[in-house]
Amino acid sequence: MARTKTQKKEIIEKLSTLMDGAKSLVFVNFHGLKVKDVTTMRKALKSDNVGYFVAKKSLTSIALDSKKYAGTAPILSGEFGLAYGTDLVAPARNVFEFQKKFKDQVTIVGGVFEGKYMTKEEMLAIATIPPIKTLQSMFVNVINSPIQGFVMVLDGIAKKQTASLLN
Repeated sequence: MARTKTQKKEIIEKLSTLMDGAKSLVFVNFHGLKVKDVTTMRKALKSDNVGYFVAKKSLTSIALDSKKYAGTAPILSGEFGLAYGTDLVAPARNVFEFQKKFKDQVTIVGGVFEGKYMTKEEMLAIATIPPIKTLQSMFVNVINSPIQGFVMVLDGIAKKQTASLLN
């Protein structure tokens, strides 16, 4: 069923509102995905405060053009969806998980990150950034490692001196 001009205008306005509130957007190409898989994906995205919206590419392009993002927009091909969120990395990371799960059915084709268009490769690099808790624990390990090494050296010296005093 064809959409009326009013309906198309409402979709463009909704897309613009989503884009205004989002810190990052991920352009998703999906093909041959079962309804239950799409529902599972939407629920998982929603649980991480990531939205998912499917609209015609032409309407999405109109909304994107009105935003004046820096760079060149990727070509939107095939069946197209838009993942968005207020977390910079969460939309890309969550869609990437589904890309691994549903090979050849879900793919990241690009996105918008900090007001700039990103290519597929750049969005995949963003998607592989570990969560903040993992980054914090990695940082603590980096800080702790030299201290732990120093303590081990002091312990070795103490054991050596204790052994020489006993002999």
